Amino acid sequence: MTQPSLARDLEGILGDPDPGARQLALTQIEDLSDPEIIHPLIAAVRDEDPTVRALALGHLEDLGDARSVPAVVGALDDEDARVREAAATALREIRGADAATHLIEALGHTSPFVRTSVIVALREIRDPRALAPLEGALGDPDPEVRREAVLSLAYLRRPESAPALRPSLRDPDARVRQVAIGALESLDAPGLVQDLVGLLSDPDWRVRVEAAIVLGRSAHGLAAPHLRSALDDGAWQVRKEAALALGRLRAASATEDLVGLLGSDLADLRKAAAQALGEIEAAAAEAPLRRLLGDADVEVRKAAGRALDAIRAGTGRHETFARD
Repeated sequence: MTQPSLARDLEGILGDPDPGARQLALTQIEDLSDPEIIHPLIAAVRDEDPTVRALALGHLEDLGDARSVPAVVGALDDEDARVREAAATALREIRGADAATHLIEALGHTSPFVRTSVIVALREIRDPRALAPLEGALGDPDPEVRREAVLSLAYLRRPESAPALRPSLRDPDARVRQVAIGALESLDAPGLVQDLVGLLSDPDWRVRVEAAIVLGRSAHGLAAPHLRSALDDGAWQVRKEAALALGRLRAASATEDLVGLLGSDLADLRKAAAQALGEIEAAAAEAPLRRLLGDADVEVRKAAGRALDAIRAGTGRHETFARD
């Protein structure tokens, strides 16, 4: 269907009582150059047939025209899951100042799915007017909405959002706390290290893992003693990330603790400890690292060999250790 009068012809066909005919008309569209085609497509978003609605939304996605925002937002609340998904996908492709205006208005919708989809669309548009509404969404009653708001503010990378984001480190939902750590790191928020030290005691191990990872990138002297304490965490994932973080910080004070971790029953922990000791260039760890050259796990053997090479290089000696 490529006629110059496509919009008018499409409008006529979409009035056909047979849903199959309406579906066929939408699947045959190849040319979206007629600027008036948006009108019958918007009308088709309210069609009684869900396949027609989804097809129309697919074309509106291709157009990316801000005039379709109200119709697409309305479809986010559709009874059919396919239509809701098509609407969410279409919304992410719509650009322009008018789109931001409509999207900001839609943040007050009663459906959490609609609010979440709108937030994702707002971060793609990158309109500065969205900053305050996104900060407001950090207090939304739905945790998924709050999580997407945090991710969106991180994506926009506006340092002035850091004060609004900081309370998210204490959000009731662990997933929100977890992404807030990365968001505040991306904004280089002042005082974050102190917050992260506290989060090493968070009740959720995933939050503690994220805190340990970011502390390892902090290059802050305050981090090492707390990461050493985290080597005794009840979750092995936290112990692993604490060990790797201590290595990145080159925390020589953690050498004895890390050597103790070389005897762990978990290969992942032995490997992490070996890697950290290599980064620290801990000469005192040579003997236990040598023993790991015969470890049952090949990755542990490789990590031990690399660590020994790093220690030898750091002390000016030359010897290469087999790692296979």
